Amino acid sequence: MQYDPVKRRLGVVFNRTPFLRKVFYKLLDLLLLRSWHIQRELRKWSVEKTDRDLGIYDAGAGFGQYTYWLSCRSPKWNITAIDVKDEQVADCNAFFRRISRPRVQFEVGDVTKFTKPNAFELVVCVDVMEHILEDEAALRCYSTSLKQGGMLIISTPSDQGGSDVHEEGEGSFIEEHVRDGYNIDDIRAKCLRNGFSKVEARYSYGAPGKISWKLSMKWPLLMLQASKIFFTVLPFYYLIAYPIAFVLNMADVRMTHSTGTGLIVKAWK
Repeated sequence: MQYDPVKRRLGVVFNRTPFLRKVFYKLLDLLLLRSWHIQRELRKWSVEKTDRDLGIYDAGAGFGQYTYWLSCRSPKWNITAIDVKDEQVADCNAFFRRISRPRVQFEVGDVTKFTKPNAFELVVCVDVMEHILEDEAALRCYSTSLKQGGMLIISTPSDQGGSDVHEEGEGSFIEEHVRDGYNIDDIRAKCLRNGFSKVEARYSYGAPGKISWKLSMKWPLLMLQASKIFFTVLPFYYLIAYPIAFVLNMADVRMTHSTGTGLIVKAWK
């Protein structure tokens, strides 16, 4: 399916007021299992850092939900967020101005070209690498932009059924993906040959996460693509489905998975 049209419909609804956008961010935090995994890693990274002036780069920021989460974590962090879509950047800048977050700045840019040498302590890259062909160019830009000892965190589909691909020749559930997922050893090797000295990678979306993703994301997205009328049905659907998904998400985050359809990668310069 095409994900961008659904995102545009959601944006029209939740861009109306800052309150609605905050509600939208909270819903994404609750529904998206990747948010649970990323926020867990960011909490560990931020221990004893909330009182320091730090530079953070959100590479491929999308709706800006991770930038928002980080900006709530500490008012001292300077956050630069990049996205290729002009309308998303404009919407995000308007929102962050309205909620008085002067240390947050969104820019239109390409993650395979954007660099600020030695500027950031952290680079966050969520659901981006599977969308770009020149992934090693992006990794080089990230490492160049990090200070020595800085960390990159990536969330991306794995080759173990990521993008909902399970058989050879099967198409990705999200049509905008240029690859169906990364081999865990391959993404480690790409990081190491593009400026990083240490890499840790683990699977996410294990057995409980796969079920949760279908309940909370795949089936609702398919309904929304079929007809706008399902916007009115969704609240009732989630009243039934989300308590189950919540328990599954909690289990997925707490478990160690021998395989999974997602990857969480941390790399240090």
